[in-house]
Amino acid sequence: MADFDQELDASGLNCPLPILRAKKTLTGMQSGQVLHIIATDPGSVKDFDAFAKQTGNELMESKEEGGKFHFLIKKA
Repeated sequence: MADFDQELDASGLNCPLPILRAKKTLTGMQSGQVLHIIATDPGSVKDFDAFAKQTGNELMESKEEGGKFHFLIKKA
């Protein structure tokens, strides 16, 4: 997994909480910084894909590992 600047553990949270937490965390980050999000909600895969498209932030990575979903989002 690539380097990241901040990590957000949204395990156990259901939609839309992982997205809302990510949005809040990204607000406090600098442009170009990378946020690593860990989620357990399977719906978060399409949620973060849509979130990146809507917000213009880059979804650099999206993968599932051991029942957890990992996302890397670079702030626009």
